[in-house]
Amino acid sequence: MINVTELAGEIVSGRRLTNSDDLGFFFDADLDGLCAGADLIRSKLCGDHVDLCSIVNGKSGKCPENCRFCAQSAHNHTGISEYGFMDEEEILRECRHNNSKGVHRFAIVTAGRSLEGEDFRKALSAFRRMGSECGIKLCASLGLLTDEQFRELYDSGVRRYHCNIETSRRNFPNICTTHSFDDKLACIKRAKNCGFQVCSGGIIGMGETWQDRLDMALTLADLQVDSVPINALMPIKGTPLADNLQLTEADILRTIAMFRYVCPTAHIRLAAGRALMENSGERAFRSGANAAITGDMLTTSGSSISSDMELLRRMGFDIERED
Repeated sequence: MINVTELAGEIVSGRRLTNSDDLGFFFDADLDGLCAGADLIRSKLCGDHVDLCSIVNGKSGKCPENCRFCAQSAHNHTGISEYGFMDEEEILRECRHNNSKGVHRFAIVTAGRSLEGEDFRKALSAFRRMGSECGIKLCASLGLLTDEQFRELYDSGVRRYHCNIETSRRNFPNICTTHSFDDKLACIKRAKNCGFQVCSGGIIGMGETWQDRLDMALTLADLQVDSVPINALMPIKGTPLADNLQLTEADILRTIAMFRYVCPTAHIRLAAGRALMENSGERAFRSGANAAITGDMLTTSGSSISSDMELLRRMGFDIERED
């Protein structure tokens, strides 16, 4: 049986896990020991700073993609509010609010295969204004962009791009068929080639196996992404996954710890599903997590910017902005 504490020390010393290693021990290793080892890796390789980002939903609904988890897909019938690309002043207000609260990053996110045409131009304009008027790092999640779009986005001041791979290659066709796993990988590589940092993770609790979760982590490690958001599915009425059972906190913690072992220097970011854990995921920050999506408008986090910062300060983490 693998000694997870010794393995954590080896990772701190430079070892990196690959798909040639026998990693099945992650699935049944003692959870407390696994989380302690993940916390050691986080402390030694990433330090005590926690990265906080916030998002604004730039447009809502009528997405042509058929992702089975998504409330915004036109293939699903969830009754969500639908609107076109947000007014620039409204986006700026959201950015200023998050900036004033001390959040580190702010992103415009949009559903759809790709943001194009006039909507893309509006996004570029908003990013340029946020860059000149707000002291906050800018991120974007606008779908499967082209090389030219990435160059324009970079020129607008955005430095990190988000594109979730969602799950493993094996499981991806069970989740979406209107675009492919390879489409996702190609988008990530285009973003990296244009100079972007990359934020990419996925959703757990969609019927995948533990091996699927591990394979997702190994793919992200191979891509050398900078930030890995881990979402726990919050089943939405009207989607094909509406009847999925919600994950336990133990399952979420085991996943977070596993991702820290496999992606030791990345931001492991708590995203959707924090309400499934006690005290908004407090234990997760001692199990390898060192980043989170926060916000005062998020409906699935069970927390606010102020409560997140209070929690992290009480735990002894550094949440000041880094240059």
